[in-house]
Amino acid sequence: MNTNRRTSANNTREKGKTAEDLAAEYLENKGMVIVRRNFHFGREGEIDIIARDGNVLVFVEVKSRRTNEFGTPEDGITFAKRKYLRRAAEGYLYVNKLGDCECRFDFVGIDYAKNPAELRHIINAF
Repeated sequence: MNTNRRTSANNTREKGKTAEDLAAEYLENKGMVIVRRNFHFGREGEIDIIARDGNVLVFVEVKSRRTNEFGTPEDGITFAKRKYLRRAAEGYLYVNKLGDCECRFDFVGIDYAKNPAELRHIINAF
């Protein structure tokens, strides 16, 4: 068994959790209420953070980058990724019987390539 691959996957997962923790803290400091984290809807996708901003249900995607070798955090939000996020959000609404509520998709990017690290929040990103 290749333990390097497992260590790398665990390290990547841990970095992602750290970025999500920072994003959740940032959103709470802005007055948002975290409703759920890491919601999975089958193979349709995962939503990193689900929050309430007043009466609006907010689905938040979090991306971080240590370098800009593969682009900025925002570059990670591809058309396919947006499609999966929408499907997962529809799944969340269905599972929780939330038929008629105002929703939006936000993005939080953490750019560790900047010194100091930069957190960018895009409201209604897509």
